[in-house]
Amino acid sequence: MRFLSSTFFLALLLSLTTAWAQTVPSPKEHFGFNIGDNYQLATYTQTEAYFKKVAAASDRAKLVDIGMTEEGRHQYMLIVSSPENLKKLTRYQEISQKLARAENLTDQQAHALADEGKAIVWIDGGIHATETVGTHQLIETIWQLVSRKDPETMRILDKDVILLTHANPDGQELVTNWYMREATPEKRSLDNVPRLYQKYIGHDNNRDFFMLNMKETQNIARQLFVDWIPQIMYNHHQRGPAGSVLAGPPYRDPFNYVFDPMMVTGIDALGAAMINRLNSENKPGFTRLGGSVFSTWYNGGLRTTTHFHNMIGLLTEIIGGPTPEDVPLVPKRLIPNGNTPFPVTPQKWYFKQSIDYSVSLNYAVLDYAARQSDHLLYNIYRMGKNSIERGSSDYWALSPKRIDAIEDAYNKDPKKVVPPSSAALAQYGMIPRGGGMPMKYYDTIMKAPVLRDPRGYIIPKNQPDFATAVKFINALIRTGIQIQEATADFTVAGKKYPAGSYVVKTDQAFRPHLLDMFEPQDHPNDFQYPGGPPVRPYDAAGWTLAYLMNVKFDRILDGFDGPFKKLPYGELQSPEGAIAGASGAGYVLSAKSNNSFIAVNDLLASGVEVYRLPNGVGEKATVEAGAFYVPASAKAKSLLDKSAKDLGILVTGLSKRPAGSMTKVAPMRIALWDTYGGSMPSGWVRWMMEQYHFPMKVVYPNDIDAGDLKKKFDVIVFVTRAIPPVGGKEEDIFSLMGSEAKVENTPAEFRPWLGKITAAKSVPQIKSFLEAGGTVVTIGSSTNLAYHLGLPVKNALTEMTASGAERPLPGEKYYIPGSVLRVSLDSTQHATWGMSNQSDVYFDASPVFKIAPDAIAKGLVKPLAWFDSSKPLRSGWAWGQSYLQGGVAAFEAPVGAGRLYAFGPEITFRAQSHGTFKLLFNQLYTTGSSSQSAVAPVAGQE
Repeated sequence: MRFLSSTFFLALLLSLTTAWAQTVPSPKEHFGFNIGDNYQLATYTQTEAYFKKVAAASDRAKLVDIGMTEEGRHQYMLIVSSPENLKKLTRYQEISQKLARAENLTDQQAHALADEGKAIVWIDGGIHATETVGTHQLIETIWQLVSRKDPETMRILDKDVILLTHANPDGQELVTNWYMREATPEKRSLDNVPRLYQKYIGHDNNRDFFMLNMKETQNIARQLFVDWIPQIMYNHHQRGPAGSVLAGPPYRDPFNYVFDPMMVTGIDALGAAMINRLNSENKPGFTRLGGSVFSTWYNGGLRTTTHFHNMIGLLTEIIGGPTPEDVPLVPKRLIPNGNTPFPVTPQKWYFKQSIDYSVSLNYAVLDYAARQSDHLLYNIYRMGKNSIERGSSDYWALSPKRIDAIEDAYNKDPKKVVPPSSAALAQYGMIPRGGGMPMKYYDTIMKAPVLRDPRGYIIPKNQPDFATAVKFINALIRTGIQIQEATADFTVAGKKYPAGSYVVKTDQAFRPHLLDMFEPQDHPNDFQYPGGPPVRPYDAAGWTLAYLMNVKFDRILDGFDGPFKKLPYGELQSPEGAIAGASGAGYVLSAKSNNSFIAVNDLLASGVEVYRLPNGVGEKATVEAGAFYVPASAKAKSLLDKSAKDLGILVTGLSKRPAGSMTKVAPMRIALWDTYGGSMPSGWVRWMMEQYHFPMKVVYPNDIDAGDLKKKFDVIVFVTRAIPPVGGKEEDIFSLMGSEAKVENTPAEFRPWLGKITAAKSVPQIKSFLEAGGTVVTIGSSTNLAYHLGLPVKNALTEMTASGAERPLPGEKYYIPGSVLRVSLDSTQHATWGMSNQSDVYFDASPVFKIAPDAIAKGLVKPLAWFDSSKPLRSGWAWGQSYLQGGVAAFEAPVGAGRLYAFGPEITFRAQSHGTFKLLFNQLYTTGSSSQSAVAPVAGQE
């Protein structure tokens, strides 16, 4: 009897223990509050612990560590599906990959795989950490999916595999701690977070998805473009347009012309499911189409880059936060229309409402995927197959320039037949039967052999900066592009290429992304009305990465083959470097190679002497002006052996010391401007300097105002938006959306970061620094400093009014949003060493200067880059670009014993514009006989 009692007790205990282990804690039980409670936010530490508890307790969830963040935290993805699906997860992942890549499959095989597979749906949150709905809807959605047993949830779990991914762990920790630091809930605020919510780039972490510089974006991209390739991805953001609750799909025009139409209509279908779900639940305020600014033109965002991979990428921007707010009265939003069929009325709005909306939207997406899983799986295959077919045959892509060419061919034909017209029909947008242009004008353009899309691209190994070309190749590899490498020398179209060159063929599923990285974007002329002001693109208009990185490549229009091996998907490449030639006297490093600057900085840090050769090396025609010379020594050889291997640079050995002049190089004491709250352009440069091993110190306006700058620094770098315009302050979207931090509300540790650069206090100190022999580098709008200093330069983009007043050109005449333009340079100058005589630059309404000829003749200003063409546009949109001709894009000017460098284009833009990095790097060394000690990085600022 005692034995039976013991057995019963043990069985009961085991049963209770098992039941306890399988109980998933609710958010309330774990966090101490319900998700959506007013004035309550969870930290990432708490969220990470919850994810682990859910994965341990639920048979519906599997936790995956996708990598480390920039601050050293683990970044997690929680995979949720039915227990049966999780057991076969590898098979469903394999099906998703096979269908997305569409290689060697028939339609029949694809249908069979689509029937067998499960819809893969990505839902993320938190990329912009101050948009707190994102992380918290993710937590609540996970709880709902692992705890609910209703028929809809069970169907979703059966038919879907859901990838719930945290996009910014570091940011959640920072922002939540900032908000929750205030003991009184009603006083809590998300305003004036002291630094960027991603270690380096803040809000720009959602602009890094084709370059993939940051660890978090690399982690996410691996899951999206290599490992899983979901059919749907849903990216949660804030905030909705005023007078609405949220903006969502479908989006306004233009969409990018490289897309498969099924992707565009797929967004339409999901958008309909989402808005219908909210409407059926009596949740008003969803606006779409022209009701918001969001479009599908841009590549580089977490959502937008998936569009170029045939995924149905969804974005919503919702209002709300832990502190209650108001839905404002915007009368024009109250009338139902196609943009907003169910308007929301003005009211008080609470965090819980935004969480409820978000969960409903997630369920709408997941329910659609569950009901349409076979169609989603087959359609991503079909889009991939379409891309393969277009890339393996003659294909002509339509774009605005092609349409203009067709119309131009017709208008210039003296023998053209004018089609019948009807004013009565024209007012309805109709033409008479038999109207329209004859087909031959279409054929003239759209069947012209030279206008075909390329079958592939060849990136030769023997180019000046192959290491940077490999970085470009790795950006493609990280985004799932198939790369081939030549195993032997080969010839295509009569041109010989060396072994080790890379080949990128366009007959692959992600052809839209591939074309977008090599080919120019052709943004349409988009105006509010004919003759009216331009409609600003949501982000950039043009960004062709091969241009920005100065990658040398050949477009191949006909099919070609050779001794090529296909690289495994996702396998990153490392360039091969070497020391070539006898090195009895020393070594030469090319100034054309960006990685040479890393090697030089490592040499200088180790006490090795380095020189620059202003005239190159006479007996070696390949050694250009500005190349680096390192005298032979055992230490130099050891370091250069390592640099050649690790950095993929070619080091040239010299048997005798160069006969020409040379100047000794020494590191400068570098200061980089930043501001309270963090500057994204500054953060990008800070990251770049770390990558290229330039020691520097971050400084704030108070440091500038304190004076004695020359005792502390040799060079100060002011990125765009640091120096205000003369007579005012610069306004951008981020400054307009936020409020300025006040001393009394700022913790003491952050108060030294407060303040702004001002004409009254800061500019005199900067001028004194220059006059004492300092160097100042200004980029973008910070070239305003030239006007503050009274240099003989003017704005080149102005016109005279009828009254004789000078004013900036209006947008109806001149408008260039973020685009790629071409400038000419004098590459023999110290500032431009290593550059070609022409360069592509990133231009974003950038300053352009007019310099009087006598100022140049007197040496008061020296142009470094200028526009010598009336059509400098390479990629994007440049309305009125002819106004640029003759304008100066960059210059240097002596100021006392120092020098000011002014670069109008964004030469460091988002660390994508590798082709112009040297315009900054060249200014960060002294080139005289004396040496200055470098500044060690300041803890917490790097």
